[in-house]
Amino acid sequence: MKTVLLISRCPPYPVHLGDRLIIWHLARELSRRGYTIDLLALYDRADDPSLIAEYETFFRHIELIPEARRGNGGYVRRLLLPSARFPATAEGSFCPALWRTIDQYLSRHDYDLVHCFGTVSVYEFHPLFARLPNVITPYESHALYLESAARQGQLRARLRLPFARRFESFMFTPYDRTVVISAADRAMLRQLQPALHIDVIANGIELERFQPSHRGRDAGTLLFVGNYEYPPNQDAVRVLVEQALPELRRTIPQARLQLVGLNPPDWMRALANDQIEVTGSAPDVRPYLAQATVFVCPLRIGAGLKNKVLEALAMGIPVVATPLSVDGIQVRHGESAIVAPVDRIAEETARLLRDDALRERLSRNGRALVEAQYSWARTADSYERLYDEISQPSPRRIM
Repeated sequence: MKTVLLISRCPPYPVHLGDRLIIWHLARELSRRGYTIDLLALYDRADDPSLIAEYETFFRHIELIPEARRGNGGYVRRLLLPSARFPATAEGSFCPALWRTIDQYLSRHDYDLVHCFGTVSVYEFHPLFARLPNVITPYESHALYLESAARQGQLRARLRLPFARRFESFMFTPYDRTVVISAADRAMLRQLQPALHIDVIANGIELERFQPSHRGRDAGTLLFVGNYEYPPNQDAVRVLVEQALPELRRTIPQARLQLVGLNPPDWMRALANDQIEVTGSAPDVRPYLAQATVFVCPLRIGAGLKNKVLEALAMGIPVVATPLSVDGIQVRHGESAIVAPVDRIAEETARLLRDDALRERLSRNGRALVEAQYSWARTADSYERLYDEISQPSPRRIM
């Protein structure tokens, strides 16, 4: 089995933070299969070093390095000077401490390949391991995310978009492979840099943990789950409370909304009334997914694959979602989920609430889809095949 150096923009835990989820599950799966993995990760949360026990069994060695502040000057220099994009020394990098740690590990250990998770915070270390097979997983295209935000009138996103597009045109070029989690992200990166070798490997779901419940569901309860520090989830809440729920209640007066998840801002907490429940942090979202009638996901901003939708499908709760909400998930409209634009979310939800047979079909087929295509074992299988492919002799490394 292979020995892998994994360089990440964040630690693998806690897994309710979406960018950590895949690292935790992939490392767990690969370690079970006999891989030896060393983890070098940046961190920016004070409690991160105290949580190593949650994942230390997956790795041979773990080093957590405080994330350094990246000044605007460093971004400008990389945009203007191609020679600065992949520095030759630790001092030229955004994080000299991580540069030196990578260099030390490469000198002390023999690795079969190097796998990076992240974008700006990790891409530039490629010169250190260019001789080894290497892959980078940026999760998603930040330019694609900003495009969706700009379409909703966000001025800051519109201003930042040209810079994100420029960075994504060069960050991944030297890597043997770039991995994203949806075809939409691949399309954006290929538009920006056609020469990239890009694979799509979707996230998975814990099928054993997220099981359909056979108890009865509440009548007329809509559910949305998210980390509400994340602006796209806040935007989705505004869609639900300002558009979808009022329209829905005109025809289904008993309809109510549950907003479940971490860190709801004060304006969200103030929404709570007899029609809207704001739970705050929930130790376990499964009871809510088991009890509500419909999972409604009206995302208008974002990129990548939405784990919350996979969890809902796995739990057998019928899903109504915007097309962006199901990017990277092979749902079929009317069979495994209802897919509708924002202005039809209320209409489609009302139709679903009135149709017992349709809810049953979506519940059954949604679970079957996840079982067939979205297990973490399947994700690990894809990465193993990729590792084997990039480990074949490469003329540029032999030279």
